[in-house]
Amino acid sequence: MPERDFDPNSLSISQPRSLTRLGLSAKLLILTTLFVMLAEVLIYLPSIANYRRNWLNDRLAAAQIAVLVLEGAPNDNLPEGSEERLLAGVGARAIAARVGGARRLLSLDAMPPEVAQTVDLRNLSRMGSIMEAVSTLLRPAHKLPIRVVGQAVGAADFVELVIDEAPLRQAMLKFSWNLLLISLLISALSAGMIYFALNWLIVTPIRRLAANVMEFENDPENPYRIIAPSDRVDEVGEAERALARMQATLASDLRAKKHLAELGLAVSKINHDLRNMLAAAQLMSDRLTETRDAKIRSFAPRLIATLDRAIEFCQATLAYGRAAEATPRLRDVVLRQLVAEQAELLGLSENGAVGFANQVPASLVASVDPDQMARVLSNLMRNAIRALDEGAEQDGRAPILTISGGLEGNELVLRVADNGPGVPARARQNLFQAFRGSVTPGGTGLGLAIAAELVRLHGGMIHLEPSELGAVFKVTLPGHDARA
Repeated sequence: MPERDFDPNSLSISQPRSLTRLGLSAKLLILTTLFVMLAEVLIYLPSIANYRRNWLNDRLAAAQIAVLVLEGAPNDNLPEGSEERLLAGVGARAIAARVGGARRLLSLDAMPPEVAQTVDLRNLSRMGSIMEAVSTLLRPAHKLPIRVVGQAVGAADFVELVIDEAPLRQAMLKFSWNLLLISLLISALSAGMIYFALNWLIVTPIRRLAANVMEFENDPENPYRIIAPSDRVDEVGEAERALARMQATLASDLRAKKHLAELGLAVSKINHDLRNMLAAAQLMSDRLTETRDAKIRSFAPRLIATLDRAIEFCQATLAYGRAAEATPRLRDVVLRQLVAEQAELLGLSENGAVGFANQVPASLVASVDPDQMARVLSNLMRNAIRALDEGAEQDGRAPILTISGGLEGNELVLRVADNGPGVPARARQNLFQAFRGSVTPGGTGLGLAIAAELVRLHGGMIHLEPSELGAVFKVTLPGHDARA
């Protein structure tokens, strides 16, 4: 299958949205606030559990003081009204303590026969404390009192008291509300500071980069649209410097390509008229061969060859100046026959001034565009003939052009080889670039540039193979093996 051409107009590219619509700054502020609130939630759970434990411990501490007062009274009898004041100060319905195996009770009434929950602070784990604190907040307060048991000080073994749960829940809700207000304040301050810091360090420079890229997109050839990098030494600074280098290179290349395009258009116009003038000169030069002057007749062939080369150059320049080569129309072609046709058009034969050997197997068939592949072979063979003409003049070798081919793995390979002087080292770097990769002195390199472009359209590639003598151009195409 032929290589598909890339058409940038076929892509649907949406225009960039405004940078102010929920940009990086807004997203950063929202995420920072959420993360700080999440951290506050994680802090809140142990905080509320610790508050509940401390609230109960404070009641136990007050209960122990009441027990000490009871022990100090003669015959454990308190003055009238003191028992009520002690229980009211603790906020309990009853207080009990075990001292020396004896149970002491401080209560207005008998101990209630039933409690809703017993909280033993002596062996309450951290996770258990959190679970009980959350349970206290989420459910309504028990109608029945709760029993709280804690470690005592002094001679007492433990202290227990019976209290209502409603005051505990109200205290925890108040603590939670105060903590929420503090958390919101901390979140706002933290999010604001992080927002302004990151907005200054990251978001604002990125916005500057994005705005510059969009401005550069509208006028990439304008050197004033190139970003001026800051003195930052971090990643943002590196990105600014890299963008500046890329924009400078791209702007320079676009200006050069525009200049070359305008120059190519002018050259094409000149070539069109020049080709017509050279054709007329060629017709007149043909008459010089009929003159009786021997000296003129001797110069006439050289003049005709020079005019032919000039006309060929004009035609190649006009062909290269077209906007784009057509997509190949593939069909099965016997390559040996195609090579023979091009050799015949160029006047090549085994016994000619330039020897020719067609070593392409008769069974080698390729799925190619015959017209485009003929142009590829013609350009490569013409370059080889010119190189062989110069080589013959230099050292007197018998010039020969050889074309071979075959399948190598899944690829079809053609080699155009000559025993000429080879490709100069200065020409190898830009070998397939027009006006820069000429192999012969005075050439333009258009033939190789056109051949390389046509081979790429077929999904293949062309390159110069290393050789001890002459030049060997290797053309690689997608494989297609069939018997003729």
